[in-house]
Amino acid sequence: MAEAHQAVAFQFTITPEGIDLQLSYQALNQIYLSGVRSWKKRVSRIRNRVIKGVFPASPSSWLFVAIGILATMYMQSDPSMGLIAKIQQHLPLHVSLSAQGQTMVSALVFSTLLWLSLILALRFCLKLLLSYHQWMFEQHGRISNTTKVWVTLVRLFSSRKPLLYSYQTSLPHLPVPPIKDTLSRYLESVRPLLTDPEFKRMTDLANHFESNLGNRLQRYLKLKALWATNYVSDWWEEYIYLRSRSPIMVNSNYYGMDFLYVTPTPVQAARAGNTITALLLYRRKVNREELKPVRRHTLLQSTVIPLCAAQCERMFNTTRTPGTETDVLQHWQDSEFVAVYHKGRFFRLWVYRAGRLLSPRELEYQIQRILDDTSPPLPGEERLGALTAGDRIPWAQMRKQYFSSGVNRRSLDAIERAAFFITLDDEEQGMRGDDPAGNLDRYAKSLLHGKCYDRWFDKSFSIVIYKNGKSGLNAEHSWADAPTVAHLWEYTLATDAFHLGYTEDGHCKGEVDRSLPHPQRLVWDIPSEAQVCTSLAVAQALADDVDCHVFPFREFGKGRIKKCRISPDAFIQISLQLAYYRDRGGFCLTYEASMTRLFREGRTETVRSCSNQSSNHTLHLSTPQTVKEQCRRLFRVASEKHQNLYRMAMTGAGIDRHLFCLYVVSKYLGVESPFLKEVLSEPWRLSTSQTPVQQMELFDLKNNPDYISLGGGFGPVADDGYGVSYIIVGEDMINFHVSSKHSCSETVNKAFTIEATELMSCVVPLFSDFSFVFTHHSLQV
Repeated sequence: MAEAHQAVAFQFTITPEGIDLQLSYQALNQIYLSGVRSWKKRVSRIRNRVIKGVFPASPSSWLFVAIGILATMYMQSDPSMGLIAKIQQHLPLHVSLSAQGQTMVSALVFSTLLWLSLILALRFCLKLLLSYHQWMFEQHGRISNTTKVWVTLVRLFSSRKPLLYSYQTSLPHLPVPPIKDTLSRYLESVRPLLTDPEFKRMTDLANHFESNLGNRLQRYLKLKALWATNYVSDWWEEYIYLRSRSPIMVNSNYYGMDFLYVTPTPVQAARAGNTITALLLYRRKVNREELKPVRRHTLLQSTVIPLCAAQCERMFNTTRTPGTETDVLQHWQDSEFVAVYHKGRFFRLWVYRAGRLLSPRELEYQIQRILDDTSPPLPGEERLGALTAGDRIPWAQMRKQYFSSGVNRRSLDAIERAAFFITLDDEEQGMRGDDPAGNLDRYAKSLLHGKCYDRWFDKSFSIVIYKNGKSGLNAEHSWADAPTVAHLWEYTLATDAFHLGYTEDGHCKGEVDRSLPHPQRLVWDIPSEAQVCTSLAVAQALADDVDCHVFPFREFGKGRIKKCRISPDAFIQISLQLAYYRDRGGFCLTYEASMTRLFREGRTETVRSCSNQSSNHTLHLSTPQTVKEQCRRLFRVASEKHQNLYRMAMTGAGIDRHLFCLYVVSKYLGVESPFLKEVLSEPWRLSTSQTPVQQMELFDLKNNPDYISLGGGFGPVADDGYGVSYIIVGEDMINFHVSSKHSCSETVNKAFTIEATELMSCVVPLFSDFSFVFTHHSLQV
């Protein structure tokens, strides 16, 4: 154990001659090096704070301002218009300095104040520039002069190389939309879902809400927007995630998969060693702010707009602790170990020694020690993780009763304070064997919930390394959204496969220090397993009810879709609408996640993909006879509408987050709104999300075409609905992850996915010169 190894640095015995002091110089050296690492991190943080604090200027720019002021004064001119003289009068230096020295100090003080004022002015200008979003609504080749001038200014202000959080204070705040506009957009979004009498009733409810309670709630919301950094995010995190008392497994957590065709090594310990190293290298980049800020390309690809990086702050060393009313996210500044689970035992694995990160080969060596450990689990230890998979209130009560002191508290702290959690799974997963499609589905279910007790679902993310070397992750949702975790996972996969690599026999590269202390086995004293069994039963019932289907679509990808001059995301969304209509015989409220990270501390907004335009296109295709030109025109109209909805959601003109916050204000005021209550109770039977590939430069698909990411997925939001996640990989592939529940006889994953992908294959020819015949059930080219 590392604590014991450091404790023996000092040994003394009391003898008749006095105290015999013995020092372990090796242990003292390790303590010294560990302290050096800690101080280096502190110095790095201070340096980064200074650089961020003066962005978009640089610390060295102070020198230019000071030299300019002094040079002007040397030429017998006063650029301060008398301010330097006034500063000199109030400086308490008239005794210790000469008149010339006092003038010099006063000039430097003025230069500093002028420099800080210029920084604030530059930051304000940058904030104004980043508040301009009209560029998103312009088409290629039709860029306005205003946008061209804006692009030039953004380039000028972004010329310096930024740190990860450099743009944070310059990002605009999320605006509160006018309540009239939000209600108008809401009514438009539900029109295809309601009959004429239902729509009239909903319109009356909305009008009554606007003219009475709505404006009152809006005033409180605007007041919060003036005071808070983001008027949505804190309430969204608390009320949507942390206050939920149902299991977070399946209902909230989501998963990410390994490469589809390739497993870099079949050696489980080696894959774990490289994966841990890659994750810790990413953490180092985050801590040092060396990671480039995620930025979105504009129409002019040479210009990029920064996205908020606040979600990266709690990526590592973070856990969600349960409470009776609400959970709490706990984050620690640093952690030098990870928590490992294998065959019912928990271990603490130290990843640093003497301030040095262990090499991948050393981490493999340590992981292999855990795999070779044959000690049995302690009573109650094997299924302890089920507490994090069941309902939150029983877990909170159990934690308070049995884990608040003693050995259980120390072991639980080791898990919760760990950088992240690792499960060494004793199963094999991936697309393999005689049933690759079925194995992919089982792979998805394994990552989503596992055995319900061999993951720690409260950790910010858990890594799973399977017996055959396949890997994946399970992420808790409250601290961040999927794109943030996807960015981390892309880096991990690319670093593992292309930078760290493996030897010919599948082991990690590097040397091993065999004097490393053994991984520390965590000790538990569980007096009762009753609650563990109860939580496991709840989680197991939930897991058994989930049906997952993963489908790699290889017929074409965004390359062919773009040739049709259609947005790939709109193309997929309209195909999903059509598939749902074929599947269920009607339309449903459809959720597509859109990010609002163009604003400070932004998270997500809902794109209501089922629109009047998409439903018109679907109904037109569902008639026995149709005309190709009409079909093509309606599809383009639906696609343009979807793109506009997506852009509006990204730029703060969405519907659902505004209505959600109005509902929260109404609850604080103790007033009821029939309109808001009905809006927020509507089920999302089709919940969709695109996982974007953000770092294609890390993957060379031309030379390594098999290194294709499968993306990830999530559980269904509604009991009678579908959860659809998709990732557009390269130019020629789209991977789908579809989930539903066995308990609903109307949702069949495979049938829905096949229907959607077949319709995608049939829609593309509408935009070619081929003739086609449409029947009620299929398109034939």
